[in-house]
Amino acid sequence: MHGIAVPITEIMGTLLSINLLQRIVVAVLGIPLLLWINREGGILFFLLVLLLSLLATVEFYRLAEHKAHPSPLWLVLPWTVLIQVNFYIGIADTAELLLLMVLFLFVLELFDKEGSPLLNLGSLLTGLLYVNLCFGSLLRLRLSLHDGRGEAFVLLLLVCVWSADIFAYFGGSTLGGKLIHRKLFERLSPHKTWEGFLSGFFGSLAASMVFARFVPDVSDSAALITGALIGLGSPAGDLIESMFKRDAGVKDSSGLIPGHGGVLDRFDTVMFVSPFIYLIITYL
Repeated sequence: MHGIAVPITEIMGTLLSINLLQRIVVAVLGIPLLLWINREGGILFFLLVLLLSLLATVEFYRLAEHKAHPSPLWLVLPWTVLIQVNFYIGIADTAELLLLMVLFLFVLELFDKEGSPLLNLGSLLTGLLYVNLCFGSLLRLRLSLHDGRGEAFVLLLLVCVWSADIFAYFGGSTLGGKLIHRKLFERLSPHKTWEGFLSGFFGSLAASMVFARFVPDVSDSAALITGALIGLGSPAGDLIESMFKRDAGVKDSSGLIPGHGGVLDRFDTVMFVSPFIYLIITYL
């Protein structure tokens, strides 16, 4: 047994090292690109959000296929394009556009002879609404605020999300289970701990306060509210995606991003918190 355990341990250690290296490479290349596109805004930011929305729609569609028989993807993707274009240039009222989409998919389901209509439509509409409304909120947050505030709030969102992830990881790794002997949400993610959640929350809060000191476009109160919301919402975004993946019986939404999985895996928290931040900044 000992002779077998050593090679397995070495193999696992090698795999973890490769995964960590992939994550570092993606971060070194991806973060500066993301920050530059956020700074430029306009059509570049729109194209980025459109690309992420299309990829995420495909990934959610693949998850849905494990449980249902949704309408053909080539008939689904144009709605993602139309919704994101509408968020960008405002062709029609969003509610009216979504109503047309729902009615279109209802009629389309009449011609589908496989699967359950309830499951087919339920999974398809869930994916389209979740992906497009969340990424659409991120797009509107960047483009609807002027004088540098849109760029600043998107940057604040990203900084808080990254800080929450980093603090949650190290807090969970070092303190997980030692102070609170109960998992955060064991049914969906057996490795998440309360210590990790609390570390992530305070990490996001601290990052928002430091951010406000150096970026005058964001007030202390707005930064604090944003940091607190992201600290609270980070686990929810991750758990929601875990819920869908667990139901579909897959580990990652795709293998698109080395070391990270797919767009849904990497941007789950950003997607979940974007609508809250957009609504707060817009109406409060």
